[in-house]
Amino acid sequence: MAVKLSSLTLSSRMPKWVPLIASMSSISCVNRIQAVSEIDQTKTPPNDNEFEPKFQFLRNRLMPDDLIRVLDTTHDLNSAIKVFKWASRQKRFHHTADTYFRVILKLGMGGKIEDMEAFCCEMVREKCPGGEETLIALISSFVKHRRLSEAIRVLVIMTSNGYKFSIIEFNGLLGALVRERRDFREILLVYKAIVKAGIVPNVDTLNYLIEALFELNWIDSALDQYRRMSKKGCSPNSKTFDILISGLIARNLVEKSVIVLGEMIELECEADMSFYTSVIPLFCSVHKVEEGMMLFWRMRASKLVPDLLIYRVLIQCLSESLWLDDAINLLEEMIGCGLTPEDDVFVYIVKGFCKLGKFNEAEFFLEDKCVFGTDPHNALLEGYCTAGDFHGAKVFLEKMFDRNIIDNFSWNILVRWLCENAWTSKAFELLSRMIVSSFTPDSATYSALVIGNCKLSKCKDGLELFHQVCSKNWVLDSESYAEQVETLCQMERIQEAAEVFYYMSSNRCALKSSSFDMLMKGICVTGKLDEAIRLLVLAYYSGTSCTNASYKAIMLGLSKLGKDSDILVVLSKMLVGGCTLDVEAYCILVQSMCALSRTEDIARFFNLMVSEGLAPDSETVANLLSCLTKHSQLHTILTAIGKLASDGEILNSSMYNLLIIGLLKEGYKSEACRLLDLMLEKGWVPDASTHGLLIGSIVSEVPDKETVAYENSCMQDKIGNILAEGLRET
Repeated sequence: MAVKLSSLTLSSRMPKWVPLIASMSSISCVNRIQAVSEIDQTKTPPNDNEFEPKFQFLRNRLMPDDLIRVLDTTHDLNSAIKVFKWASRQKRFHHTADTYFRVILKLGMGGKIEDMEAFCCEMVREKCPGGEETLIALISSFVKHRRLSEAIRVLVIMTSNGYKFSIIEFNGLLGALVRERRDFREILLVYKAIVKAGIVPNVDTLNYLIEALFELNWIDSALDQYRRMSKKGCSPNSKTFDILISGLIARNLVEKSVIVLGEMIELECEADMSFYTSVIPLFCSVHKVEEGMMLFWRMRASKLVPDLLIYRVLIQCLSESLWLDDAINLLEEMIGCGLTPEDDVFVYIVKGFCKLGKFNEAEFFLEDKCVFGTDPHNALLEGYCTAGDFHGAKVFLEKMFDRNIIDNFSWNILVRWLCENAWTSKAFELLSRMIVSSFTPDSATYSALVIGNCKLSKCKDGLELFHQVCSKNWVLDSESYAEQVETLCQMERIQEAAEVFYYMSSNRCALKSSSFDMLMKGICVTGKLDEAIRLLVLAYYSGTSCTNASYKAIMLGLSKLGKDSDILVVLSKMLVGGCTLDVEAYCILVQSMCALSRTEDIARFFNLMVSEGLAPDSETVANLLSCLTKHSQLHTILTAIGKLASDGEILNSSMYNLLIIGLLKEGYKSEACRLLDLMLEKGWVPDASTHGLLIGSIVSEVPDKETVAYENSCMQDKIGNILAEGLRET
């Protein structure tokens, strides 16, 4: 049967070994045999004291089993080759398939691939009885020991010499290559060897191929192989659909996975347990509750017993989708099957009740199911707080306390909610009772109290709590740090805010970007730019994301201190960090380059800013026009100026006059006249110097007196009309 692998192409750059083994033939085998035979041409064993007893042993009784025993105890590969070749030259001795197997396996496991191939070819040439079975066994052994390159070499020797073996051996190697995620060219080489040998691939073969295509993200090719299975005499099985659905969901092609599932049902493909264990959690992870439940019922209909994982993910999915009746029914079925649910299963259902605001039903559920775990009760406690029902939460906490179903986290839930809502006094009352009840405040308790004090702008109390945390070497949560840093910055206690960041970053705790930006602005305003740079380094160390606001604060600070030359260094770090430039950053850069009179950089940044649709402020435009005019470089920003002139109201009459005069001096008269037209259209009159320069420019260009008089008259009329209109309006 002709088998085609459609829609697949290979890179022209192949591994060095591919042409070598692809062209393997009996001629190349002869060359390899000759190469190995040159290792030792003597008829006597080498004079080696270490191996002399072994050779003496073989002289007395040279039998295949004895040779194998010697080879097994010879650790040096070159010595093993010499021993094997010496035995070959003994007149009354003939190698068997077993001796070849042992030396080939030894060389392959030791990485002596060339020598290994030579002995394979020698065994084929000698037509050693059992040679075919030996080569098959070698492939299996190499696959077992994950020596896949060696297995491929043996495979090619077999196929090039016309040996036949079943698809099972091919699939063993192919499957190992796929599991090891080897180069696809190796996988394709083995697949083509199957086709070349005239062996028809089975469904396992095609499954491995499809899986390899998914690893390459060749989704269309993988689906094409699936669609063409029937043409190759195969029908997709449970594993096929497992590979397809798993691959599609992993690549966010959920709807396609649903279509494939529908095709599986239409084909009436019988799924096995591994399929359900793999696919049901995947559909639940993407909130496809209907597909998950449909597979569950099909599983039950097939007399397969769901395990704890399947029940767990289905109950979670049903609860998150608020199908609580179904979730509870499944829970009861699970318990009826003798499976003991873990606490998180009850947590899912409780959270579902809380989302629906059914707190009494959630409490009844816990009592009815005799749940004594702390986590499900804490989930209900959090639900009360999230809904703003502090009274309900407090009453339920009392019940938990009476039933001895309470831990530190239970107290902290209420303390945190009170602090976040600025009820710090009540939080301390609850904290007192917590301590009296023999529960010790932990880092989560302190995190809540820090937030509470910050909400009330009690910086001193918040810092005192922070110092207690430091003395205990505890770490607060990121929200508490962010709240404290922001509050301290708002109260202009920048140094204390920096102290908080130093401590949290030393513990690899990341700060929220907006909070870090606020800290950086505060530091830069105080002129402590060296410290700001240190904070940037710590941000990278702690995993804090830096936005362009932080970099802009440093650039602006450098500009105010007159350190404009350092701004480009900060810019490079900003761009490397993946930040983009906004209009404020561009304006800082342009202003700084103006201070340094770097006209090329001025033009570059200004042109980039305008091309990105960003409009600079008037002060920046005025500064860059003044600087470029001094250096006669206004022509370098003509395109950007034209865009600003036609799109916005940024340019005023003074800027137009400056541009017109500057461009005339630089020799760009037509561009200057175009700007004059735009200026006049806006109702602005050029000043006397601009007017005089324009008239003088026109006179110098045209020698014909009549033409000069006519154009001069037109210009005067045009300006006169504008003046007249202006007087009428006044």
